[in-house]
Amino acid sequence: MNDKKFYITTPIYYPSGKLHIGHAYCTVATDAMARYKRLCGYDVMFLTGTDEHGQKIEDKAREAGVTPQQFVDDIVTAPGGVLDLWKLMNIKYDRFIRTTDAYHVSAIQKIFKQMHDNGDIYKGAYKGKYCKPCESFWTESQLVDGKCPDCGREVVDAEEEAYFFRASKYADRVRDLLMNTDFLEPKSRVNEMVNNFIDCEGGLQDLCVSRTSFTWGVPVDFDPGHVVYVWLDALFNYMTALGYQNDKYNDVEKFWPADVHFMGKEIVRFHSIYWPAFLMSLNLPLPKKVYGSGWLLLDGGKMGKSTGNVVDPYLLAERYGVDALRFFLMRSFPFGSDGNFSNELLIQTINTDLANDLGNLVSRTTAMAEKYFGGKLPEARQADHELDGSLISLASGLRGRYEEQMEKFQFHNALEEIFKVIQRANKYIDENAPWALAKDMDANGARLAAVLYNLLEAVRVCTVLLIPFMPESCDKIFAQIGADEAARTWDSAAQWGVLPAAVSVTKGENLFPRIDMSKELAELEKLQEAAKKAALPAVEIEPQLEEQVDFDTFCKSDFRAVKVKSCENVKKSDKLLKFILDDGTGVDRQILSGIAKWYKPEELVGKTLVAIVNLPPRKMMGRESQGMLISAVHTEKGEECLHLLMVDDAIPAGAKLC
Repeated sequence: MNDKKFYITTPIYYPSGKLHIGHAYCTVATDAMARYKRLCGYDVMFLTGTDEHGQKIEDKAREAGVTPQQFVDDIVTAPGGVLDLWKLMNIKYDRFIRTTDAYHVSAIQKIFKQMHDNGDIYKGAYKGKYCKPCESFWTESQLVDGKCPDCGREVVDAEEEAYFFRASKYADRVRDLLMNTDFLEPKSRVNEMVNNFIDCEGGLQDLCVSRTSFTWGVPVDFDPGHVVYVWLDALFNYMTALGYQNDKYNDVEKFWPADVHFMGKEIVRFHSIYWPAFLMSLNLPLPKKVYGSGWLLLDGGKMGKSTGNVVDPYLLAERYGVDALRFFLMRSFPFGSDGNFSNELLIQTINTDLANDLGNLVSRTTAMAEKYFGGKLPEARQADHELDGSLISLASGLRGRYEEQMEKFQFHNALEEIFKVIQRANKYIDENAPWALAKDMDANGARLAAVLYNLLEAVRVCTVLLIPFMPESCDKIFAQIGADEAARTWDSAAQWGVLPAAVSVTKGENLFPRIDMSKELAELEKLQEAAKKAALPAVEIEPQLEEQVDFDTFCKSDFRAVKVKSCENVKKSDKLLKFILDDGTGVDRQILSGIAKWYKPEELVGKTLVAIVNLPPRKMMGRESQGMLISAVHTEKGEECLHLLMVDDAIPAGAKLC
C-alpha cells in the first residue's frame, strides 16, 4: 500500500465567459505539480471543476434566453468549453466537480445547517456594496476609487435579508495562522491579507453567506427564499469532492487535509481567510498550504473578456503544439508573480529553449549516432576523459536541484536547472567535436561512442524531469534515444549510466522547428484580428427612413432629461416596467416602458434617461403612461435588443434636449 499521498487542487472555474490562456495558466501549473508527484511515486488526487452558481450566472443566462443550468452546461461540456480546454492542454485531473452536482448540493445544505446550528451562522440584513462579477461584498472603506478593489469594476448597492457567518469570531486564529505559519504563500500575500481585512479599521467583518435577491444557488433548505452564498458553496468543493457529507466518494480520510490549493491571487482572500474560518467552525483540519499565483498580463492589464484582452489557447496550441505552450507558461513566468504575455516572448522561448537548445541537442546526438554507428552504439567505449567530468557531474546532481525548486513550486527555476544541463551538453558537443573523431574510427571509435553515450544519458536525465511539463514530447524523445520504461523513472533520474551500453537510437522528427519571428508575428496578428471580428455579435440595424420630416414638426417633440426615482415590474406583465420619474417640474411623472426583458428594475434607479414628455397619456395594463422613454433598437443573432438612452448624471432633471 502506498503511504505517500498528495492532494492538490486548482480553482474551480467560474463559467461566465470565453476561456483564454490565463485560465489555463494556473491549471497547467497544478497539472505539472501533480505529474511531478506521480513521477516521485505519490498516490495523487488532482481535483478541478466548475463553480456554477451565483447572480452573475443567473443574469447572463437571462440575457442569453436560457436557463442557468443550460448556460453552464454550454460552457462546461460544449465544444470549446472547459472540459475541451483541459483536454487540449493535456490536463490529467483525477476528479472533476461541478457545484451543480446533486451530491455537492445536498452536502452544502448539511454543512450550512451544521454551521447554523452551532451558532456560527445567524440571520440579519445586508446593506452595503456588491461586485457582481467577483461575487464579493465590500464595505465603503474597502473600495478603491469607489470601485471593486479586486477587479476595478463598478459595484452596486445591495440590501436584502441574509444570513451571516461569524468570521469575526475566528479573526485571531486566522491572523495567527497567516502570520506564524507557512499556510499562505508567497509570503508577499500575507501582509496584504492581514492589513486589509483583519487589522483594518473595524477588524474582520462577519460575512454575508446567503442571498435572497436571486434564486440560482444552493437552496437553504430550512429557510425557503435564501440561497447559499457562492463562496461558501464553492470552497467546500475541496471536501465534498472527497465524499465529505455525501456518499458519492469515500476519500476524505485518505486525502484530507489538502497538501496545497493553487489559485489566482484575486481569490486568495476567500481561501486564506474565510476558508480556514469555515473549517474552524466545523472543527475540521485545515489544508496544509494555500498558494496564490499571479496573473498573466496582456498589454499591462489582466486578461479578461471584459477588457478585450483574450489570447486563444486553441489557436496557440494548433500552431505550436500543446507541449510548447505548456512549457512556455511554466518556463517564462515565476509562479506567484504576474507575468507579461506577448507573442514575441512565446516565439522567442520556443526558438531559444526548445528549438536551439533541447531540439538541437536531441537532433544532433541522434543524427550522429545513426551516421557514425548505424543507430546502435558499440559497447566498447573509452570513458573517463577529462572533458566528461563536468557534464556528468552536472547531470548527476540535477535531480536534487530540480526537486528543491519543485517542492517550492518554483517551476521556472526547476526548468532553469534542466536547461543548464542541456546547454552544457551542447557545449560538450563542440568541445569533443564528434565529426573530427569520426574521421579516424579505428583510433577514435571508442571515444566517439563514449561522447555520444554521455550525450544520450544527459538527454535522458533531463527528459525524465521534463515529463511534468511536456509529457507527449518526452515520450517521443525517449523513443528516439532508446530509453525503455526503466530509464524513464524518478529513481533513474538520479543515476548515471542507465541506458544500455549498446543502446539503439533512431533519429525521428524534428520536435521543435524554429519559427521565423517576423513572419509568424504578422500571421498571428491577422489570425487574432480575424478571431476578434468573428467573435463580434452579428448586429442588424434597421434601415433609415426615406421620408423626410420638416424642422418645425421635429421641434414639436419635447425631449427632456428625467431621473429615475423608482422602478418596478408591472404585475401580470412580462414586458412592462413602471417608472416614477423626476422631470424637473416638481411633480412625479409615471411612464410605462416595455423593456423588462432587458433590464432589472433595481439597475435603473438613479439613472438619467431621456423621455418625450408631450405625448398624450395612454393606458397600459390599466395604468396611465405619461410619455415615452427613448431607446435604441437593433437585432443581434436573430433577437431584438433594446438599450435605454442614458445620459450624463450631471444633466439636471427637466433639461431640454435640442
